[in-house]
Amino acid sequence: MEVILLERVEKLGQMGQVVNVRPGFARNYLLPQKKAMRATKANMSVFEKQKAHLEAVNLERRKDAQEVATKMDGVAVIVIRQAAETGVLYGSVNTRDIADALDAAGYKTDRKQVAIETPIKTLGLFKVRVVLHPEVSISVTVNVARSQEEAGLQAQRGGMITAADLRDDDEEEETYVNDATTEDDEA
Repeated sequence: MEVILLERVEKLGQMGQVVNVRPGFARNYLLPQKKAMRATKANMSVFEKQKAHLEAVNLERRKDAQEVATKMDGVAVIVIRQAAETGVLYGSVNTRDIADALDAAGYKTDRKQVAIETPIKTLGLFKVRVVLHPEVSISVTVNVARSQEEAGLQAQRGGMITAADLRDDDEEEETYVNDATTEDDEA
C-alpha cells in the first residue's frame, strides 16, 4: 500500500515521501496516528496545498523539542526495584517506569517517547533513548537500584553494586571505628 508521510518516520522516510508499506502497518499505525495518508491523486493535491503549513508546524515542534533536549542533556533518573542477591530484578523496568521517573524529575514525557533497546532486567546503569520528536532524540541514564543509597554508590562507581560490595563497605566502616577506639584507649 502506498502512503504519503506527513512527518518523518524512523527507518521509513521523510515528510512528503511516498512510500510503499504493508497494509496492516498503514491501517493500524500510520493512518490512525496521522503520520501518513493514502497516496491517491486527491490526497496528493491536498498534501501539496498543506505542505507549507505542515513543514512550519514540524519546524516549530522540532525547535521546542531541541529546547527540551538541551535541558534534559545528561539527565540521570533512579528507578528503585527489588532484586535478588545476584542483581537480577524480580520483573523488569519498562517504558512506563522510566517515563514516570522522568516526570518525577520534572521532565514531561510520555511512555511512547521512551525507546528501550534491550529489556532492563538487572541492577545497574543503563542508557535509554528518549525520542522527543521524530528528528530529535537524547540519551538518558537510568540507574536501577534496590535503594537510594545503593543508587548513589552505583552512580559513583559507574556500575552495578553487588551485595558483597555493600558488605565490604560496611566492614571497612567497622574497621575504621575499631581503629579509632583503640587509639583513644591508648591515650
